Amino acid sequence: MVKKINPDELEKIVASIPMISASASRLLQITAQPDHELMDVVNLVKTDANLTARVLKVVNSAAYGLVSKITSVDRAVSYLGEQVVVSIAIENCAGELLGKELAGYEAAGGELWKHDLRAAIAAREVVIQSGADMSPDLAFTAGLLHDIGKALISDYLRGTAPEAVEMISSHDSLDYLAAEEKLVGVDHTIAGYALAQAWQLPEELAMAIRYHHEPAQAEEIYRPLVYAVHLGDSIAMMGGYGTGSDSMRYKLDANYADYIQINANILANVMLTVDTEFDKLSESLSDSGEKS
Repeated sequence: MVKKINPDELEKIVASIPMISASASRLLQITAQPDHELMDVVNLVKTDANLTARVLKVVNSAAYGLVSKITSVDRAVSYLGEQVVVSIAIENCAGELLGKELAGYEAAGGELWKHDLRAAIAAREVVIQSGADMSPDLAFTAGLLHDIGKALISDYLRGTAPEAVEMISSHDSLDYLAAEEKLVGVDHTIAGYALAQAWQLPEELAMAIRYHHEPAQAEEIYRPLVYAVHLGDSIAMMGGYGTGSDSMRYKLDANYADYIQINANILANVMLTVDTEFDKLSESLSDSGEKS
């Protein structure tokens, strides 16, 4: 018998998840602001000894192959860029959550983190290569966090993957999101949004988590970002990096074209960049002792 997740149960699940660090929370707040500068990120990193050590370890890892060792936070952050720094901070605070086995989706440990990382790169590249008027850095961060709700409800979905797939095949459910809701009473976007609120994430990131499968339902001001994450998520799955049984079992909202202009050539370039950038970033985090 599958246990349902009612509002009280969801509250308990969220309460059981450790809060992100104050510095990581502040970093996400800073990088969500359109008028922030790189020095804001540098100064934040300097206030956290653990984050400083991890940033320096990554920049000096074999993946970057620097001739001379970098010992300055200013130089390290400037060289890595804020997207890598955000990746380090999120992995540092939520790595255990994002790296856990998703039994309910029949996905091994680490698959969620790999999917999120590729979706983040894809969302960023969609913004850059389409010339969309939004922050590619914010799209990257939103991509990293978009599926975090899966880690919260996965255990409740244990053993349900065949049933969920059958629901979609028989048209009993529109997509995997609807199947999750029927099976346990809540889908991963709702669970992720509840965690985003508990973590006091910027509203832009919370909206991307909540509506990345239903971008048209987001408030108009957030839709460009949500559509970028929607496309990044799909591109990651198209590249063979999903999160198990739900991969490619969601609807693509064709209205993305109202916000982001993308064609076959851009899509091919994005997928190529995702492969290249994922390998480098994944290697750098692995070399520094982080999860890949």
